[in-house]
Amino acid sequence: MKRKIVNIDERKCNGCGLCVKACHEGAIELTDGKAKLISDEYCDGLGDCLPECPTGAITIIERESKEYDDELVKKRMEEKKKAESINKMPCGCPGSAAKKIERKVISNKMKEVISYNDNVQSELSQWPVQLKLINTKAPYLKNASLLVAADCTAYAYANFHKEFIKGNITLIGCPKLDDVEYYKEKLTEIIKINDLKSITVVRMEVPCCGGIVAAVKAAMLEAGVIVQYKEVIIGTDGRIMD
Repeated sequence: MKRKIVNIDERKCNGCGLCVKACHEGAIELTDGKAKLISDEYCDGLGDCLPECPTGAITIIERESKEYDDELVKKRMEEKKKAESINKMPCGCPGSAAKKIERKVISNKMKEVISYNDNVQSELSQWPVQLKLINTKAPYLKNASLLVAADCTAYAYANFHKEFIKGNITLIGCPKLDDVEYYKEKLTEIIKINDLKSITVVRMEVPCCGGIVAAVKAAMLEAGVIVQYKEVIIGTDGRIMD
């Protein structure tokens, strides 16, 4: 039969996964970093996923396809719920499982004998770090000092671990390539439920990086909780801007 159905342009898809979450029928999955319609029978053609796509990769077209099967969808969603209850990790991906990282404290005496060429200890205290993968109810967020950083900052600023990551819970993202509205919603929930001590935002000097600042400030207003706030701007030459 000929009917309206979702079409995904993989060339435009950036693999953000927002359409997967928006599809109530479970018709879309990420495969090899791209969103794909897994079966015509799961897609009702209503297009709830369209407004969520930040790159315009999703459209509704009319073509020959199998008829939408509501019973098949119900069965699939029940199976997904069962799988999620067994594996409670975000996104079902072992690499996204929240965990606290314990670090050995290096004494001042030991620091004196560590040469410049020896491995420098990471200051990262939790996993994951990508804002989109963070579980808003992860225990390490409770009463935390939060570092919200544009991902380029860690590459631009040489002493990023010691000066910014140390002592903080780190969340990173790219306000140019990702959905800033989604950042705001997730940060709002984090701020609402975790009684944060402080938030430090580190961004690059480029104008597009201002989106991460806007997301944090809007989230505090949305949550109705004003947290001690600090903002640091890193220049493209690696210096902290005055």
